[in-house]
Amino acid sequence: MSEENPNQDEKKGGKKTAGIVILVLVILVLAGIIIYLLLFRRADEKERRNEVVTPDNVGEIIGQMEEAEFVEPGYYTVTMNYDWHFATGDAVSSDAYVENLVENTNAVYFDLFLASDEENAIYKSPVIPVGGRLQDIALDTKLDAGTYDCVAVYHLVDDDQNTISTLRVTVTVIVEG
Repeated sequence: MSEENPNQDEKKGGKKTAGIVILVLVILVLAGIIIYLLLFRRADEKERRNEVVTPDNVGEIIGQMEEAEFVEPGYYTVTMNYDWHFATGDAVSSDAYVENLVENTNAVYFDLFLASDEENAIYKSPVIPVGGRLQDIALDTKLDAGTYDCVAVYHLVDDDQNTISTLRVTVTVIVEG
């Protein structure tokens, strides 16, 4: 003959109810955290600045661009050589060229700066239309003989020549004499 204590049933039922309440609260807290991260996480991301593309990091930059979300129409495939040779500081280059391929969507122009002085352009290109090629480049600023690390800053432009976006590429300028 067993006697059941009515308090034992209440204790079992109370523990069960408390366990369910705790489980529901944990689920609600986790759902709240997930919703917060999805909605507000992007606002905390910092703006990324353009990076200079070099032959050494081009693969890494392409990988980052492929992973990045699409932001705006207009992209540019840089088709050019990266070493520009000049017989003298005021001569036309024997090998410098820049192409704006027909696959590109916008016209482009670029300014060339010495890497040590990005305030004063040593060359300012005309606007290169889609499908156009620029060659026979002569610097706007005469340079002494030597090798110069430079940065070409490309501007993708719309029909009114307003800049849509920019791209920075390293160029080596070699003045022979």
